[in-house]
Amino acid sequence: MSKQLENIFSLEGKVAVVTGAGHLGAVLCEALAVAGAKVAILNRTEEKAIALAEQLKEIQSGVLTFQCDVTDENRLKEVCEQIVAQWGKIDILLNGAGGNMPGATISPEQTVFDMKLDDFKKVMDLNLIGSILPSLVFGKEMAKQKKGVIINLSSMTAQQAVTRVFGYSVSKAAIDNFTRWMAVEMALKFGEGIRVNAIAPGFFIGDQNRKLLTNVDGTYTARGNTIITNTPMKRFGKPNELVGALLWLVSDASSFVTGVIVPVDGGFSAFSGV
Repeated sequence: MSKQLENIFSLEGKVAVVTGAGHLGAVLCEALAVAGAKVAILNRTEEKAIALAEQLKEIQSGVLTFQCDVTDENRLKEVCEQIVAQWGKIDILLNGAGGNMPGATISPEQTVFDMKLDDFKKVMDLNLIGSILPSLVFGKEMAKQKKGVIINLSSMTAQQAVTRVFGYSVSKAAIDNFTRWMAVEMALKFGEGIRVNAIAPGFFIGDQNRKLLTNVDGTYTARGNTIITNTPMKRFGKPNELVGALLWLVSDASSFVTGVIVPVDGGFSAFSGV
């Protein structure tokens, strides 16, 4: 047993592809690099990817950056070819790109009938298609190898009706189903070596939701207070608190785990509110 436990969380020699270089994505990229993985960062804004890469290179030299829209299948294929040409394989895919749009969000004075359908479609494309396409492109390399791990990012909005974020909620609910579906498909068709799971963060304050959750003076808005009331740990999450779940899911420590959505939410999903 002790032999089996040696370096069970190590990612030495692994090649990880990460889409998105935002608030949470940057922390997760750093965790992969610290664990020993080479990291390829794909981001729509190349400057952001390059800035993150410079930080990661202080940890290890194996870092690549690519300007890439995750809804552009041809560009994803080009990037995949370049990564395989340089590093020979792809072991890990973290689908971290995602977001929301004002038109797909319902403000307090609006109803669902005020939603802008075009913005809703864009959010669906970014969050759902932007995870499906990379999974198909990079997952094909994993199928050739008969080994690999895909991690999607879900959300608490996928599991319960969280008001206002209509487009985001629907797209993340679809991510949960896609995670389970892809996990079954890959295991049945290509063997036990390919696993697909998701992490469902609870509420973390970032650039996209800061104004929704906090006032200018740093106090919580009414929405922020409601979230805290319904979170047993009575606080928002810290980005580094996603690292443990990620390293478990991408390492051999979870070799018999596939098709699950792991909440990292301070108990939000367990609490009835009573």
